[in-house]
Amino acid sequence: MSAPGRDTERIKWHCRRGLLELDLVLQRFVDRHLDTLSDVQTDVFKELLAYEDNDLLDMVMGRAEPVNGDLSAVLELMRSA
Repeated sequence: MSAPGRDTERIKWHCRRGLLELDLVLQRFVDRHLDTLSDVQTDVFKELLAYEDNDLLDMVMGRAEPVNGDLSAVLELMRSA
């Protein structure tokens, strides 16, 4: 069960993307980590989900780095998922 105040269903909905490869990465990350993320990490994950599909995939795959360095820790979790 997730922490109070988290809208996990909304987050899961935002993980449904137009790129199959990104969908798979996000689904795996949500299944493994969403319920254990801190509130700060959850906010960072939501910020990542606001990126366009190709930009987010490039960051997850390590082909690009985010302008905001605060996103790096959650990206590392996504890469390891």
